[in-house]
Order: sequence, then C-alpha cells, then structure tokens
Amino acid sequence: MTTAVHGKPAILLVHGAWHGSWCWEKLIPELTARGWHVVTVDLPSASADPDDNAGMYDDAHVVRACLDGIDGRVTVLAHSYGAVPVTQAAASATNVDRIVYLSAFQLDEGDSLVGLSDGQMQSGDTGTLPVPDDPAKHLYGDVSAEDADHATRLLVPQSLKSFSEPLTAVAWKTLSSSYIVCEQDEILPPAFQEAMSARSGRSYRLPSGHSPFLSMPVELAGLITTDAGR
Repeated sequence: MTTAVHGKPAILLVHGAWHGSWCWEKLIPELTARGWHVVTVDLPSASADPDDNAGMYDDAHVVRACLDGIDGRVTVLAHSYGAVPVTQAAASATNVDRIVYLSAFQLDEGDSLVGLSDGQMQSGDTGTLPVPDDPAKHLYGDVSAEDADHATRLLVPQSLKSFSEPLTAVAWKTLSSSYIVCEQDEILPPAFQEAMSARSGRSYRLPSGHSPFLSMPVELAGLITTDAGR
C-alpha cells in the first residue's frame, strides 16, 4: 500500500506507447516541490522482449492494481496511449478524483487505436509496433538534443494487441477530467487533441511538442497543480 506522505495529494503518472516510467524523471521533482506525492507505473505493453504480448486490458489491470495500492484520493495524469488503459481502469476505481489527459486519446466505449487507424492496422494483428521513425523529431521536437537522444535510446516496441483492444468502460463520463493540448505536437495533431478535449470539463494549452514532461516540466507541473485547485 502506497500512502500519501504527510497529507500530500497523490498523483499517478501513466506513460504512453513505447515509453516507461523513466520518462517522468524531469517532471517528478517539479511535482514533488509543489507538494505532490508521485507514483509511477510501467505498462507491460511496452517491452523490449519480442515474446511479450500484453494488451490494453493487461495495462488497465496494472493501472488498477496501482490505484488500489494508493491510500487516499488520486489524480491520474495520462499521456498519449496511456490514457486508454487509464480510461478503462479508473472507471471502476473508487479513489480517483480526476484524470488529466496530456496530448492523449480520450476515447469512448468501443473505441480502440486500431479503429482510429483508417485500416492501417487490423484488430487481429499480433506482434509489435516498432519505435516511430525519427523519434527525436516526432516525439521530442522541442526537447534538448541531449535529452532527446537519451530518451530515444530507452524506447521499446509496443504490442499491437494494446492498440487493438476496445474500451469497455469509460471513466471520464463519471469522473472529473481535464485535457492539455500540446500545440506543437508532431505525432498527435493538435486538431485531433482539440476534438478529444471536448470530452473533458476543462482544457489547457502548452506551446510544446508531444513530450512536455521533458521539454517543459516546470510549466506542466504548474498547470497540473493549478488545475487541481479548481
């Protein structure tokens, strides 16, 4: 059981496809300095082992187990694909105050990433999705060259199964949610993010690429904290 320290609010950080909890290394100290108790999770669908085939439901199970292990109310920050298992898992959790969707897929019941791929992927596909081409540009366009190189070396393949499994529960329909649009995102178009953000109660904008936790951690932490006050 993870207990919030000295009454600090708890926040669970859930990474996107190809990533791991390592991606929060610059954001964590900024949140901690603002009074948050930070918890992270590694989604099994992102794995360097080619034999791993964890899907979205496996990821949701891990997120739910992490939520169950936190004693007290929780804010969840979900980045990109990570929002899909968060939306699934938080629907049945009893301690989630709100979800913050960060350049994320805020999907509805029955939706999956395969369903958004315009036929480029099929629901029966197995195996893994390789790391996107030129991640320094598409994932880390506004991140320093040194940090982008470091992050790129840590990326791992993502299971196709995780993109295929549809949502059967939708947390944002019953929980408070906010959306952060990343205006310079080169992998998830801002126009798509804006459409997703209409499903949240509040929306914000950052002049960042897809990964503001690396390029703008101070601003991101401040925005999360400000939104919590609302």
